[in-house]
Amino acid sequence: MMRLESAKTDVSISATVIGDIPATIFRPKDGALGPVVVIAHGFAGSQQLMQSFALTFARNGYVAVTFDFLGHGRNPKPLGGSITAEDGATKALVDETAAVAAFSRKLGDGRLAVLGHSMASDIVVRFAEGTPDVAATIAVSMFSPVVTATEPKNLLVIVGDWEGMLKREALRVVGLASAPEEPQPSVTYGGFAAGTARRAAFSPNVEHASVLFSQASMREALGWLDAAFAVARQKPPAIAGRGPWIMLLIAGCTLLASQLARMLPRLSSPPAGAGLAWRRLWPALLVPAIATPLLLRVLPTHFLPVLVGDYLAAHFLVYGLLTGLCLLWLRRGEPHRFGRGAISPATIVAALSVAAFYLVALVWPIDSFVTSFVPTPARAALVLAMLVGTLAYFLADEWATRGPGSARLAFPASKLAFVVSLAIAVALDLERLFFLIIIVPVIALFFVIFGAFSAWIYRATGQPVVAALANALAFAWAIGVTFPLLDG
Repeated sequence: MMRLESAKTDVSISATVIGDIPATIFRPKDGALGPVVVIAHGFAGSQQLMQSFALTFARNGYVAVTFDFLGHGRNPKPLGGSITAEDGATKALVDETAAVAAFSRKLGDGRLAVLGHSMASDIVVRFAEGTPDVAATIAVSMFSPVVTATEPKNLLVIVGDWEGMLKREALRVVGLASAPEEPQPSVTYGGFAAGTARRAAFSPNVEHASVLFSQASMREALGWLDAAFAVARQKPPAIAGRGPWIMLLIAGCTLLASQLARMLPRLSSPPAGAGLAWRRLWPALLVPAIATPLLLRVLPTHFLPVLVGDYLAAHFLVYGLLTGLCLLWLRRGEPHRFGRGAISPATIVAALSVAAFYLVALVWPIDSFVTSFVPTPARAALVLAMLVGTLAYFLADEWATRGPGSARLAFPASKLAFVVSLAIAVALDLERLFFLIIIVPVIALFFVIFGAFSAWIYRATGQPVVAALANALAFAWAIGVTFPLLDG
């Protein structure tokens, strides 16, 4: 925690509101008026995700401004317009970026640069192309169909080394300006004075999200700004390399959970659960994984004002119901039916205790150092709606993979089946569910973390329902507070 806070050394940070847009201003503590960098987050993100860039820039003489897009973070207004049409949501986000830039110009010496991640890489490119005095554009994990050989000016593309498709796209974009020479990573083509500079940089050992915390990303971005604004440094720059410390903080919270779980009461002896060996379990894994995306092709999934999140809630719900039906069929005629005796006051108290730990040990640090994770009133209602789906899934899944005689590795296999099911859903409806491609790795990471919590809780209590209730709330919370709110 101290190391994370130390990244704010020599930086003055102040929150503000630009119209209805929540924003944060990062200035050098000495009050120097340098160039301004407007920093935009990606899909399902928030301004907290971009803090490492903002802190790095401010510690090195720049003024940085982060903000929450429409429908994201703590922005009270939903995102309006068609997501796929350029004159819809894209135009609204470009206009919002322009409003932030107009406000931000007054904070520095009049010079301006922009940085955007993922979805916002296209937004800042479009804004820069329509704003001639933007001196440099930094696009992180970029996909934008409007880049040309000359626009935007002085373009740096930063991509995680594990983002294969986007690495190819970065080289293609740089190749527009480097032709006929074959573009190479870490090579600058063109010139800053003419506005034709182009460069593709691959940050090692990171992917679509962790690229935002990579020290290599920070160094590339700062070096690009220095070159664009002709800044000569007399000493090494101060880099806000917070990624390892954030991971260490989350690891510490996870380790604490392993110890606190031992304090939970024993609720079922012998341990409860379906106790299915592989020869009986496999239908409960395969049938929901395949049937859910097929059923949701014909069932209505547009029922909440949240992009993609309503589909994800429906996927959890249908998947959980199908798993439950499979368990009833597999255990037909047996004396101990699915869920009998599982719900008791002691179980509820244990689940609430685990949920309280999640709120203190995970929600607060994630909201402080990673992304917006505290729900606004509108999002609190969404969390409750999402909980219907996640409850169905986690109750059925925990029961299916626990119990004496359960198949070895049943728990990770069931999570892999769910991820594969989402992949099938995306393949069947790529236009609508494209953004799930970005979210699936995060869901997989959540399965790993909360899977560990589940194992410790079950070992202590012998009751699958405790972890099912707590983890259902955790996933509903995560979806409800991060996915973009839509207008209507």
